[in-house]
Amino acid sequence: MKPPIAKRIPHVHTLHGDMREDDYYWLRDRNNPEVIEYLEEENRYYDEVMQPLNELTEEIYQSMVERVPESEVNVPVQHGEYFYYSRMDKTKQYPIHARKKAANRPALTEAQEEVVLDLNELAADKDYLSVTLRRMSSDHTRLAYLENRDGSDRYTAYVKDMKTGERLPDEIPNVYLYASLEWSKCGDYLFYITVDEHQRPYQLWRHRLGTNVESDELIFEEKDTTFTLYITKSQSGRFIFVHSRSKITSEIRLLDADAPLSQLQLVDERREGIEYDVEDWENDLLILTNEGALNFELHRCPLDDFTKREKLVAHSEARYLQGMYPFRDAVLLVGRENGLTQLGVLKNGQLDQITWEEPLYTVSVVSNQSYDADEVLIQYESLLTPKTTYGLNLHTEKLEQLQVTPVSGGYNASDYRQKQLWAVAEDGVKVPLNMVYREGALDDGPAPLILYGYGSYGANSDPRFDPYRLPVLDKGVVFVTAQVRGGSEMGRHWYEDGKMQQKRNTFTDFIAAAKHLIHEGYTTPSQMAARGASAGGLLVGAVANMAGELFQVIVPQVPFVDVVTTMLDTSIPLTTLEYDEWGNPEKREDYFYMKSYSPYDQVEEKEYPHMYITTGLNDPRVAYWEPAKWVARLRALKTDNNLLVLKTNMGAGHFGASGRFNYLKEVAELYAFVLSVCHSKGV
Repeated sequence: MKPPIAKRIPHVHTLHGDMREDDYYWLRDRNNPEVIEYLEEENRYYDEVMQPLNELTEEIYQSMVERVPESEVNVPVQHGEYFYYSRMDKTKQYPIHARKKAANRPALTEAQEEVVLDLNELAADKDYLSVTLRRMSSDHTRLAYLENRDGSDRYTAYVKDMKTGERLPDEIPNVYLYASLEWSKCGDYLFYITVDEHQRPYQLWRHRLGTNVESDELIFEEKDTTFTLYITKSQSGRFIFVHSRSKITSEIRLLDADAPLSQLQLVDERREGIEYDVEDWENDLLILTNEGALNFELHRCPLDDFTKREKLVAHSEARYLQGMYPFRDAVLLVGRENGLTQLGVLKNGQLDQITWEEPLYTVSVVSNQSYDADEVLIQYESLLTPKTTYGLNLHTEKLEQLQVTPVSGGYNASDYRQKQLWAVAEDGVKVPLNMVYREGALDDGPAPLILYGYGSYGANSDPRFDPYRLPVLDKGVVFVTAQVRGGSEMGRHWYEDGKMQQKRNTFTDFIAAAKHLIHEGYTTPSQMAARGASAGGLLVGAVANMAGELFQVIVPQVPFVDVVTTMLDTSIPLTTLEYDEWGNPEKREDYFYMKSYSPYDQVEEKEYPHMYITTGLNDPRVAYWEPAKWVARLRALKTDNNLLVLKTNMGAGHFGASGRFNYLKEVAELYAFVLSVCHSKGV
């Protein structure tokens, strides 16, 4: 079978006196049978290319399945009389959420399990299921949860009666996929966020249980299309926080959870460039803000006067504060320092940082814990250490190890190595790289290597343990993550220096990382793969144009590659929300800057590496037509005979297949393709 060739229909975009030819613009019309036929033809070609790799794919897949434990159980989190947890059985695709009624943790061994929600029963024989939110009423008698069957961001809220096990008649459609559902304290009302026609979360509604959804009351509407709306419950459960947020500005309102019919109370009106977050502690409000503090600082103020601020933790250029978890006896602060996540305990006006022995690690606070907890659960992991749950005593600040996530198939951390490297970017900035490999992989010289990157939205690529990476590490492959600018790994400035008119730093940092790995003898161009997803797909897509000769294969997953066209189309869900990240191409300067790196617009008549590209037909975040158009243009212009495949998941969205084993099969296919084209020894 020859590679599919999409037909060309002339289409020209004109703006700012510039003309952009877009002969594959017609692929946007998913209602056109020819579009679906083209995607299916690409899938048939993908199947044919992958057919000789079936044995390798199955070998990798089975090695991953062997790493699945017989049973996985999260450390239970206490709420009132119940301890809540999730567990996974090896034969199941989805988790089972459960609880036990017990006076304390030691009593759990004798307590009887009650299943809260079994996602395997919900999924039945359906191809796709996503349940993103579960919210239990304060009296523990009703569970509200969100469910989706097509991979879009439109979910349906259901309510389960925990006494009978039955679904109640209350069924709320068009709810956003996360941070969109909370109970009043009395349990009579549900608050939820709906999406507009572009799947932007924008309206807050109040639903009285047992009534018709048509009678629900609209409480608040976010009319600025550059902002999103979401809700969270305070750690104490006292308030529901209503967040309006753009990429650089926030505005928060309070709703008394014990007075569900009360009015919203504004904390601080939006001012461009000012971001803040809030929590309540004791009888005060905590405010984490970047006003006059790039890396944020912590204030407190009385609940009856939000303008009366007291500084609890001052700004530091070395420490980036990112979140707060108030408990009755102390406040936990999470942030970053020296490129790593950090956790501190704020008590009696003193902030004490918890220290760890490994040079690379990630630490976090388990979500949805009780405000009155004496023991707070935190999780720790590294590239070598499986996720480990500790109980932190807030009185003594002592840590007790409660659980190490089991790794099946045998695992000895001493068989592997992790290290931090530093590449020098073209402007002299040092870029951190996290590396993991099996002992001996580099003994005989350069090795096959997968370089991963993201670098957008301030999101961090932290060192995490992945048991399903082990079979590929055991084949001698080295894994490296480049913490490029556009993330926040080195502080807030790291993000600011990798967005808008500084976006090219993200790409050149990644190129500098690749050159460093080659120069230091870890790998060679004929052995190296570049991998990134979504905005990370933009990263490796841009690098394919800018420095494709450094890589043997590039793996863009659900890649954002048609930057200018997408950012000009306000009918696409994320466009207006992203102006503060990428720019607005209606502005001449922004237009030409983003065109200069947009992978689709910069495809040239030249050689490209092997490419393995994925997308989802129902993806509302990066529409399928972006990678489809990109592949079509690459096929028309590239001058090499390297493989180029496009896999479209015809029944899913941005996050790929649902179900653990379906996901592992997709990853096994990806690794098989990479291993088939990367040379074990450099040429």
